[in-house]
Amino acid sequence: MRLAALFSGGKDSTYAIYKAINAGHSICCLLSVNPASSDSHLLHYPGIKYTKIQAASMGIPHYAIHSDTDSLAEDHTLNQVVQWAIQNYNIDGILHGGIRSIYQRDRFEHIAKSNNLAVVSPVWRNGPAIQYMSDIIQSGFKFIIQSVSAGGLNEAWLGRLITTPDIKDLHHLSRKHGFAIDFEGGEAETFVVDCPLFSRPIMLCGTHNWDGYIGRFEISDAILI
Repeated sequence: MRLAALFSGGKDSTYAIYKAINAGHSICCLLSVNPASSDSHLLHYPGIKYTKIQAASMGIPHYAIHSDTDSLAEDHTLNQVVQWAIQNYNIDGILHGGIRSIYQRDRFEHIAKSNNLAVVSPVWRNGPAIQYMSDIIQSGFKFIIQSVSAGGLNEAWLGRLITTPDIKDLHHLSRKHGFAIDFEGGEAETFVVDCPLFSRPIMLCGTHNWDGYIGRFEISDAILI
């Protein structure tokens, strides 16, 4: 199918694109929505402005737009970008990287249904969380943690490039502190700097913003190497 991918720049939406292409789908364009607040339960917030760099490395057309604050506004904005993809690329469906969030899945499916589109979700409930994280790493994905907001995740994780040994450490911390190792509950946000889809990796510059409980790696620049 010809798909438009809902793209945040994080591990899940990027890995979903990788899985969909391997399954024979064509990704016509990437759709990114910048939420007005980091409190959004639907949309990825940190790093969204740099999705254009990732799109350039993948060589896929990219359309980005800002959303207003409330959930109805987010739905309206998502519908806008989906209709843009229909008009410009004659898509058959939309692709999303949801793992377990019923809330996200229902909202995406509602928007797809209202536009007579199929929904493709290749990473939905894709096995145990620790295996899922390991699969992403083993598939050649390199990503950093850009924000943390859960007990057990401290400033040392900000900006860190995640490796296989880190997955083991995260598994231990997740069991001790009760967060989801795949960050499905928003415990952390990620940004992909390289993967098999990229023609060139991305180098990031930034600083840590840490208040003792939650923090963010604030990207100041992102360039293709």
